[in-house]
Amino acid sequence: MAADAKQLRARFDPAAFQSFRFLARELDAQGRVTLRYALDDEISFVEELDLPIDGELSDAERERVDGLLSLLHWVAGVSYFKVAAPPRVSCETGAPTPAVAALLEALYSEGLGEFAYTNGLARLPRPRFPTGGRVARAGVSEEQGEIGRVLVPVGGGKDSAVALEIVRRSPRETALFSIGNAPPIARTVAIARLPQLLVQRRLDPRLEALNRAGALNGHVPITAIVSCVALLTAALRGFDAVAMANERSASSGNVAWDGIEVNHQFSKGLRAERLLSAAVAEVQNGVSVFSVLRPASELAIARAFARMDRYHGAFTSCNAIFRIDPALRAASWCCDCPKCRFVFLALAPFSAPEHLREIFGRDLLDDERQFAGFALLTATGGHKPFECVGEEQESLAAIRLLAEDPRWSSHSVLRRLVAEVLARYPATAGDPEEVLALSADHDVPAALMGDVRAVLGA
Repeated sequence: MAADAKQLRARFDPAAFQSFRFLARELDAQGRVTLRYALDDEISFVEELDLPIDGELSDAERERVDGLLSLLHWVAGVSYFKVAAPPRVSCETGAPTPAVAALLEALYSEGLGEFAYTNGLARLPRPRFPTGGRVARAGVSEEQGEIGRVLVPVGGGKDSAVALEIVRRSPRETALFSIGNAPPIARTVAIARLPQLLVQRRLDPRLEALNRAGALNGHVPITAIVSCVALLTAALRGFDAVAMANERSASSGNVAWDGIEVNHQFSKGLRAERLLSAAVAEVQNGVSVFSVLRPASELAIARAFARMDRYHGAFTSCNAIFRIDPALRAASWCCDCPKCRFVFLALAPFSAPEHLREIFGRDLLDDERQFAGFALLTATGGHKPFECVGEEQESLAAIRLLAEDPRWSSHSVLRRLVAEVLARYPATAGDPEEVLALSADHDVPAALMGDVRAVLGA
């Protein structure tokens, strides 16, 4: 069934495939997860993850988390489905439960919105998942405050540092989670001085070969995959909750296309979080997922992070430098991508210019070549970039704050942003007070909201 080397070297035709198949999943006693997929009967894929278990797993322990294992199998399959984005899926391990199917249909359509848009597909993939699987349990406890142990995923950026500091303020036992241990993650964990549960993930190497041969490639809803790995790890290690670091701004899309709002951060948004939470409630007792940063804008998170000096030499929010060369991720910043510009802009109102020069290696708001990129963060000159950046209103709010700050007001790029961007908008657009206020639209447990307000407030 698996394609041989000759087949992989041949020119790949995505349109030749009709079905993506979920073949099998396994969690062995040593904590190794094996996920199997196929395109028709032609090309098979195997993904492996090594989970940080505490001793050998019994049959009963593995049976207890089978619902989360199945959820991970279905969600992680999107990385392989996108190779051809065929019209049908085949769930050969059994049909998902209704809430799981709803999550999957969102992830395999809107979650691939950017992928479809940037690949020039005629329309959004919209595979239908069968339903009717056995609901494993009645649902999570209605009292969300009853959580004792919390696992916080860490990616090495500012958001996860703020999230972990919120959770650790509470009396709840806190540990950190990551897939891989890239330098910014390792540095953040070392500073936090909290236990770390580390997962190793191995994608099927056929993906790279197929990409070279002409397979479809692009952005996938990676946050949903990370969340499912974290949930499975949490359940195996006795944690009650996974606290993600997804902000309010993640729910805002980039461009309208094919009847949807294409959103680079779809799986970080509130709708995806609620779909995932409902799916988990159907398949696993005793573990929940929510985002502890959901009430806040990126600008409010940046304000909180600016007060956390100890992380400033450790974090990295630039994705471009990692795509260029994974070995360069320790260098932290490319200083020429939307993410670098947005993080610089968001931190600037709460930081001195010399401090940001120390972090980034240069002053982006005093570099005329950066003007068009900064303007685009407000959707001036095009749509908001396909990156993890805040809403246009946040960028406008940051510019307004900086225009009144004598430390920044003379910077060349800022002067142009005030004259050429702010002038296009009414005075009410990008109101800093409104942008920095915490929203009530979130699912953070009441028991943690005092800590959220303490860290994210003014």
